[in-house]
Amino acid sequence: MSPIRLIILIGAAIAAIAAAFLVRNLAQQGPSAPAQPTTVIEHMEITEIKVLVAQRDLSIGDYVSVDDLKWANWPENSIVPGFHTDEDSPDAIELVAGSVVRVPIFQNEPIHPRKLVKKGDTGTMAALIEPGMRAISVEISTESASGGFILPNDRVDVILTYEVTVQTGDAMVDKTATSTILQNVRVLAIDQVYLTEEGDGAAQVGNTATLEVDSKEAELIAMAQRKGELMLALRPWSDVGDTFDRDARIDLLENGGSNNGGIQVYRSGKQSTAGVGGS
Repeated sequence: MSPIRLIILIGAAIAAIAAAFLVRNLAQQGPSAPAQPTTVIEHMEITEIKVLVAQRDLSIGDYVSVDDLKWANWPENSIVPGFHTDEDSPDAIELVAGSVVRVPIFQNEPIHPRKLVKKGDTGTMAALIEPGMRAISVEISTESASGGFILPNDRVDVILTYEVTVQTGDAMVDKTATSTILQNVRVLAIDQVYLTEEGDGAAQVGNTATLEVDSKEAELIAMAQRKGELMLALRPWSDVGDTFDRDARIDLLENGGSNNGGIQVYRSGKQSTAGVGGS
């Protein structure tokens, strides 16, 4: 075999081997992935302004103090009419302090006037009452209200003092009876003072105390005021839990309320009602 033919065969063999390696590499790589679209990120500058917000969660009836408020950055294009800004109302903290929360406000939520009742505004008392409860007022004096040391948000017992007629032998004798008709009642206001600044422990002397009761207890107090004299006994903070039994004397509504209003007579230790419709 001539040298030229030998060289041609060797070149062909090398080319075949190279082609085989190339085909195998392409088979292992598989189809190429499609090109990913290019994402263009646009930067937008947002202008912020300081807005008055709550420093903590505020519940219905909470008294808003200066420490409950702060200024926080807020997007200018998200400002809602009514928000307090440091540009329009730099003294907003002092103006809002002293208000009562009408609608719950969450921490860092902007303060809106519709969620508050300003001190002295109509509707303040309604904002203080717990859902399902009622406000009813009773006449008080220094003597009947623990010397004037009962303050708004204190808890009291309501005591009724009234006259009863007791049969002793053949004689009818008038005697004075006393009964605690309601316990652990929250005082909403003394006269028109409905909240006390934190740390203000001065005596509050007034002529009217407003109490928070349910609908049936309101009927009981209304009847008791016609029946005799009411006194308020101040409870210590150590036993004013919400689960404390109020022990309302609803039986007084049945025995001496709207049915006849007759006097109470005790015969042989048993109570009966004398008067119109009595027995």
